[in-house]
Amino acid sequence: MYDKFSDTTSSPARLVYLITPSATAPIDPLPKAIRAGTAGTITFRAVDSTVDVVMSVVTGEILPIRAQFIRVAGTTVTTIHGLA
Repeated sequence: MYDKFSDTTSSPARLVYLITPSATAPIDPLPKAIRAGTAGTITFRAVDSTVDVVMSVVTGEILPIRAQFIRVAGTTVTTIHGLA
């Protein structure tokens, strides 16, 4: 039934997966949002950005960001989920 609806950036996620921070590897598939499993910091680069950003997050926080990279350097959150 739901497969008849388009999958847009504003529609609910159809896939949830663990993201392993990396110095160089892009996230695939590109998430619509990321969820912090623990409190800490996440260093990421958004898909249309040219610089990395560091954000402090609380446990369970969902960031509506299309992060192309989650960097290992500067990331202290131990569990990160991608929502695509």
